[in-house]
Amino acid sequence: MTPLERLRLEKAAADCGFERTPLLLNDGRMELRSAQFPEAIFVQTAGDRFCVSTSTAVLLDSIEEEGVFVEDLDQLYATLQRASVIARTMPNRVADQFRREKLRLPQSTEAERLVVVRVGHDLFRNALVEYWQGRCCVTGLAVPALLRASHIRPWAKCESDDQRLDVFNGLLLAPHIDALFDGGWISFSNQGKLLVSEMLPAAAWAQLGVSLHWTIRNLKPAHGQYLTFHRTNELR
Repeated sequence: MTPLERLRLEKAAADCGFERTPLLLNDGRMELRSAQFPEAIFVQTAGDRFCVSTSTAVLLDSIEEEGVFVEDLDQLYATLQRASVIARTMPNRVADQFRREKLRLPQSTEAERLVVVRVGHDLFRNALVEYWQGRCCVTGLAVPALLRASHIRPWAKCESDDQRLDVFNGLLLAPHIDALFDGGWISFSNQGKLLVSEMLPAAAWAQLGVSLHWTIRNLKPAHGQYLTFHRTNELR
């Protein structure tokens, strides 16, 4: 790795949330870390490309055993930024933040308990906006103020704060898709394929703009348990 390549990688790491000083390993890979999460990303130059690997496969949307190759610096930035977002919103991290917030909030009255619930919902929404990069995960609508943070397994049916605030228990959806999903009129397979309830009249499909081409890309295995629950318990 040349000094210029190293300088570029160090800047990319800092810009993408890996604020700790990168470490150059003996095998030529650069190890990127952050104080905000324990996972590590490894970057190695490969001719004109970069090879990105990770200590935890879930951090990358697409990964082969040896890593994922990106073609240029712009793609490297996008890959590192995405990995940083996923690492910050891994299961239990949002819930841990919620538990810290609860410790300093009064909960003796119903109104105070509602405030605590609202704090949880706000943390969950912020995590989903980060995770899905401010876009509806089905349509790509990129107007965050319009998007809904939709629980896959409903809040009231979760068994713990860890489930309620698990980023993998959430989809960021356009309002009409959120209404359909929350009402059990549609669901999705573990691969992201749209499933439509037989109880939704055919005429309503066109009126609501439902399309069989709707799909969710880049679902993780961790989404699976929640989507299975939704199909089993919420889909009409």
